[in-house]
Amino acid sequence: MKRRNFIKAAGISGAGVTLLPGTYNLHASTFKKQDKPSPICIATWNFHEASKTAGELLYKGASALDAAEQGVRVEEANLNNTTVGNGGAPDRDGNVTLDACIMSPEGECGSVVYLKEIEHPVSVARKVMEETPHVMLAGEGAFQFAIQQGFKPKNLLTKESEEKWKKWLEKKEYKPIINIENHDTIGMLCLDEKGDIAGACTTSGLAYKMNGRVGDSPIIGSGLYIDNEIGGAVATGMGEAIMKSVSSFLIVELMRQGKSPQEACEIAIQRIVKQNSNYKDFQVALLALGKNGEVGSYCLHKGFTFVKYQDNKNTNTPSQSYL
Repeated sequence: MKRRNFIKAAGISGAGVTLLPGTYNLHASTFKKQDKPSPICIATWNFHEASKTAGELLYKGASALDAAEQGVRVEEANLNNTTVGNGGAPDRDGNVTLDACIMSPEGECGSVVYLKEIEHPVSVARKVMEETPHVMLAGEGAFQFAIQQGFKPKNLLTKESEEKWKKWLEKKEYKPIINIENHDTIGMLCLDEKGDIAGACTTSGLAYKMNGRVGDSPIIGSGLYIDNEIGGAVATGMGEAIMKSVSSFLIVELMRQGKSPQEACEIAIQRIVKQNSNYKDFQVALLALGKNGEVGSYCLHKGFTFVKYQDNKNTNTPSQSYL
């Protein structure tokens, strides 16, 4: 049963929820109406094939939601990418576990955590959003749901990833290295020709993490957040720090208050610095997109880049940094 039908059947709508006068439209006046920008796709890191796929779809008239899903699927299937999807680095016990979420312009969202043996967790997350009354499914339940939806199980531990894991077992040293791709999520934001924004975020998480660890990527408001009247934000890096400040939601709320995407990202990083005395030991990078097409990006350490596809041009840009 689709979520909207489930809610209607359950009589949830109108169940005593009262909006204060003017509350809903409070943020609508924050942004002045501007000419609609051309479609745009931005993504964390130099995942240029993913942004190209999404960007070309946008320019063919695809929705922001479809473009974001198809864009990140490129990296989920990329065996050379050891941080996302198939071929991702396993946890300490040798399991490749995947986390992903997706969010639509309507504010609907879906998420899967600790998903095994399914190559495209972002597409399972979309099915959760569209075909269930829930937002998040985890572990065995997420796997069973994926199989019911027609996804095929697949061994995601490649020979190369397995060999690196076995070598790691010799010392078992757990120390994420800044800007080394052992924890680099792909987060993507798309603005389509109608002016709607959607986003997706997907990862295999920290390399050699503890069994059961889940980071920020599948958490709505941490790894990804969208408000179609304001804009959207995604995050990458040390998920524990991102979750503590709910960084993506914070950025969008700052934008609602009139901050530019760049200003919002910088304030969000400053919040992480304030909350974490060891901030010099890890990387966090944030990326934001406003409804007017304006882009912002900021990170803790130098080295983070983001890719943008617009007007048939695919560019990779170094982010400004706190350190």
